[in-house]
Amino acid sequence: MSNTIRTRAMLNGDIAKIMALINHPMSLKIVNGKTIPLNFIEQVKAEINGKQVFLADWSAAISKNPFLAFKVKGAKAGDSVKLSWNDNKGKSGSTEFKIS
Repeated sequence: MSNTIRTRAMLNGDIAKIMALINHPMSLKIVNGKTIPLNFIEQVKAEINGKQVFLADWSAAISKNPFLAFKVKGAKAGDSVKLSWNDNKGKSGSTEFKIS
């Protein structure tokens, strides 16, 4: 998949609020009477400077194009953030950015 994650980080002291919008269908559809199999993100992970700071296991109950936000204490401007996801069909996406 092409760029599937839009991100933003806001720093307040040593607390970073990381926000992400993930482009993913997260679907179970019925089209013309035929069921299209489940397609959903199973796991989302975040690392700051190579250290895992966030891990979420998801299911089909999450909405299409999910928005995610979380806070991390001990962050500083210039820290490198890597956000990644993988789904139940073997697809994945990731992005890297710096906290400013």
